[in-house]
Amino acid sequence: MSAAIVFTSCALSAHADGLTDLKTALSRLHGSAPVKAQVETRINNRIGEGKDLEEISGQASIQLEDGSRGLQLVFSKDLLSKLEAEERAKEKDPKAKTPALSSIKELSPSELRPVVNYAAALLRKLERAQFKGEKADNYNGKPARLLNFELSIDRLSEKEKKYIKKYEGSFDVWVDAEGTPLASRSSQQISGRAFVVVSFEIRDEDNLVYTVTGDRLLVQKKERKNMSSGTGERSEMRTVTTLNILS
Repeated sequence: MSAAIVFTSCALSAHADGLTDLKTALSRLHGSAPVKAQVETRINNRIGEGKDLEEISGQASIQLEDGSRGLQLVFSKDLLSKLEAEERAKEKDPKAKTPALSSIKELSPSELRPVVNYAAALLRKLERAQFKGEKADNYNGKPARLLNFELSIDRLSEKEKKYIKKYEGSFDVWVDAEGTPLASRSSQQISGRAFVVVSFEIRDEDNLVYTVTGDRLLVQKKERKNMSSGTGERSEMRTVTTLNILS
């Protein structure tokens, strides 16, 4: 057997199981290193159709810091002034545009806590997913491994499952040669019927791009898309949140 064949065989054996490599990489990302970043979110929502169509768009940004004192969110005076002005406008006119208020929900502690330390959240998601296989792929022009998972309806609550007739869910993760996650995509398609006569259909897709700083897995970009129809209405919602690390 030639040296080249032996080397190739050893390399494949060292990274033969992408799921194991991914879990091992995540176990090293404890999220103890301090981080400071600027976070911006943009929303574009379309609710209803025809003359009843309501379009909502907005943008907001804050600074965050996570370290020994915990997660701290800093809202600038300018943003706080905008929120207050929009609240006053909404009281006078329920139809007033409120771009900052509409966006600020995406900048809550519950939304941002996993963004700055995503390893634990990703491990929990892997526990609820069924591994289907992996294949060689490319990500941003570089070699990568694509891991495919199937999401089960069991991840939904009993109340939600009661109305669902059809469910399809998938989860894909791109990892590098060491198993460090580069990006992921999850999608769900749900259809069903509630109260006998009301049918509905929902399509969700989340696209995440990761980066590593110290021992932290950060979500550098998160794009969430949701399309739903039912009760005679249709909605399309898109949210993009980006994180820029500050020195």
